[in-house]
Amino acid sequence: MLGLMIDDREKQEIEYLLKREMDEILFDLKDSRIDYIVKRAMDERYKILFSLFKRFASHKDCLKYLKTSINKKETY
Repeated sequence: MLGLMIDDREKQEIEYLLKREMDEILFDLKDSRIDYIVKRAMDERYKILFSLFKRFASHKDCLKYLKTSINKKETY
């Protein structure tokens, strides 16, 4: 296990970067031109980013970025 000491400003910056990246992935997953294999890799990356995001964000913010199985069926 590793530890990380950051101040509030750095925490907000990390949250912002994670949100932007997750928003881009969610947007791209809806694009029908992207191949299934690429979407699967993007989905794996999203899971990693979301697990990091859960460590920083509030419960309310986490619910906004929680992927449901309904969304997954629409994207693939």
